Amino acid sequence: MYGPTTSSKRVEAGVFDGRVSAPRSVRVVHPLNVKRRAILTEIDNATFSWFHVKVAFVSGAGFFTDAYDIFAINIVSVMLGFLYGSGGDSDFSKLSSRTLSTSQEIGIKIATPAGVLFGQLLFGWLGDLLGRKRIYGMELMLIIVATFGQTLCAPAIGVSMMGVLIFWRLMMGIGIGGDYPISAVISSEFSSVYIRGRVMTAVFANQGWGSSVTATLFSFIIVSAYKRSFMDNDPSSVLHSLDQIWRLVIGLGCIPGAIALYFRLTIPETPRFTMDIERNILKAGRDLSALLDESEAYTVDPDALNQRVIARQATQHDFRSYFSKWENLKILIGTAYSWFALDIAFYGLGLNSSVILGAIGFGSPKKGLAPGPAIYQTLHNASLGNVILSLAGLVPGYWATFIFIDRWGRKPIQFMGFGVLTIIFLIMGFAYNKMNATESGRGAFVFLYCLANFFQNFGPNTTTFIVPGEVFPTRYRATAHGISAASGKFGAVIAQLAFQWLKDVGGPNQFLNHILEIFAFFMLTGVFSTMLIPETNQKTLEFLSNEDQDDFIQPVPRQQPGSPYNTGYLNEFQSSPIKLHVFESDPGSPGSMERPPTAYSSRGRRKGTTVSMSSHEYLVTRSPSEFSVAS
Repeated sequence: MYGPTTSSKRVEAGVFDGRVSAPRSVRVVHPLNVKRRAILTEIDNATFSWFHVKVAFVSGAGFFTDAYDIFAINIVSVMLGFLYGSGGDSDFSKLSSRTLSTSQEIGIKIATPAGVLFGQLLFGWLGDLLGRKRIYGMELMLIIVATFGQTLCAPAIGVSMMGVLIFWRLMMGIGIGGDYPISAVISSEFSSVYIRGRVMTAVFANQGWGSSVTATLFSFIIVSAYKRSFMDNDPSSVLHSLDQIWRLVIGLGCIPGAIALYFRLTIPETPRFTMDIERNILKAGRDLSALLDESEAYTVDPDALNQRVIARQATQHDFRSYFSKWENLKILIGTAYSWFALDIAFYGLGLNSSVILGAIGFGSPKKGLAPGPAIYQTLHNASLGNVILSLAGLVPGYWATFIFIDRWGRKPIQFMGFGVLTIIFLIMGFAYNKMNATESGRGAFVFLYCLANFFQNFGPNTTTFIVPGEVFPTRYRATAHGISAASGKFGAVIAQLAFQWLKDVGGPNQFLNHILEIFAFFMLTGVFSTMLIPETNQKTLEFLSNEDQDDFIQPVPRQQPGSPYNTGYLNEFQSSPIKLHVFESDPGSPGSMERPPTAYSSRGRRKGTTVSMSSHEYLVTRSPSEFSVAS
């Protein structure tokens, strides 16, 4: 047990350095900073528990749904081309040659990334304004409704089938966008220093299982189940089967979201948001007990005296002040551009893998087949090919990052990923025609394609998600993550526009080699943008925020008539009254047990350091008149 020390008694008595008596506002605020730092140290040094598993599962289930819904369109767009595309007339014999027009292809593939971009900005801002818990689950409900809406799309006299589908995919994208910053921030703020990278990677790794593995595996299974109707080559049966298959593939994306919804609505608010934004240390202690699986909670005396304090809050003035410093702005530029550069290639490949595989003749149907069997073989081979690509590259890349992220750090993995991808895309681009000329060359191209998928995920695709969730202060963490993620989706939109308009320059798929060379250029620029971000491995979130934490909570300065403090001094703060009460701890109560160490460093608690807590504990709650202006 840590007993009261002479210095702690002096603090309680208002004595500093043995001589100076501090104002009462300072005497009552000092224990709040001590308590805040004690809670943060508890979080940063918490051992791995089932609560961390729950956070990873709840957040990861959302990412599974997100990725499934985004990348399922890769196969579904081929089916929609047979049903609603151009390139053939109503003659059934030409059905297998029908494809979506360029504008239709762009519309359905850009709608979701465009919605994601808007959702990331909106929900990132709301996450810092209203809290992580308050909006966690809203984005998932929007995803479920929009996904179900897609399955009910149908052509009508006054409504375009593709237009309605694009609208629902745009709405779904907004919900998916909200999942990025909130899930990243929740998994970051609940994790201890030593496992934060692995927890966040485990959350993001669900993108691999949902994106191509499950989406393409489900399409492969469903297409195989309808094999007989395709082989019979009956026109009405083939069209009927195609229409049912794409609706089933899309609709199944609702299931994991519905499972995760309840858990998202019941997850507690992060203690960091509760302390630093709501300034409610009482509730933060209760949320911390859920994290640490403890029964101890802070109590409050309703007759406690009011004492007003201030803590830095998110305002326009404070936002400009924080990001006007180059040391903070360069980090935001680094995280945003790195994600932008990565998504140029990641979505350029991911949403067009069927086009690229078809261009090199990998899995193409045999010539001379009837329309029904030809369509079946096209869908069967495309689904199987995407499953192979995912299992060979995408999924192993995520879990390689999981193994090394807390050992090597974030920057080495991101540097390595961008560097290797630059080399791979250069080889794929400049040797494209030679590799496409022979069977062995096409096999080598597929191998390089899998290797690119691997190093995208064992590289910048994972680290660009993790770093923005660590390097910014609590009041801007979700907003800055949303800005960084939105930059990535802006790159995805550009990639889709460029890919669809450029790939046929000079003839069908004749520009693919140059597109791969363009991808290599953006990977090279990612190497330089990585230099702008700090290494976050084994560092506390507070240390990474570039802000002084010793006096994070400050007393409201006394204002005198005619004092310059009366005007403009508190404009960048929102003050909140906090009640304080001193009580004597019962020696046998849980409150008398030794308190957590609070020595502050980049790694949380240093070995051999402690903090002495007096038997006088300061209990904190918020008054009914919270957020009123201090007088």
